[in-house]
Amino acid sequence: MTSPTPRSADPARPSDPADGALFDAVVCENAAIYGYGVVSARSTPDENALVSASLAEHRKRREAALALLSARSVEPPLPAAGYQLPIEVRTPADAARLAVQMEQDCAVAWRAVLEQATDESDRRFAVTALTETAVTAARWRGVQGVRPVTVPFPGGPE
Repeated sequence: MTSPTPRSADPARPSDPADGALFDAVVCENAAIYGYGVVSARSTPDENALVSASLAEHRKRREAALALLSARSVEPPLPAAGYQLPIEVRTPADAARLAVQMEQDCAVAWRAVLEQATDESDRRFAVTALTETAVTAARWRGVQGVRPVTVPFPGGPE
């Protein structure tokens, strides 16, 4: 039996644009998974199903993205022990705002993957991820009572 290969404490971001964008998207997914723990703690019971579905979606997407990096022999980013949240979350309304912000951040990351992808399967994966984040953000905007619930170009400044 051989001993496992130690991973570096802080893997370097790949210099290849496509691999780097995918690496960044995994970083964003890790942050969203952490953030949904906070959202869960501050949401009302009415949002439990949405929190659970959102968290499961991010975990599934992160695992799939990790597999893509692994197939390329790219060392994936490690999740941080903690993350600085972009807003203070004290109320259910704050939790919904954080959820929308995390979905928007992930949309930006997945749009970058789409823009940098050189492989058709990577583009398909990125389009699916971008679509999923846009739909989840719309659901959270609905919780907030924000209208319209959609944005014209998810992940972009438009």
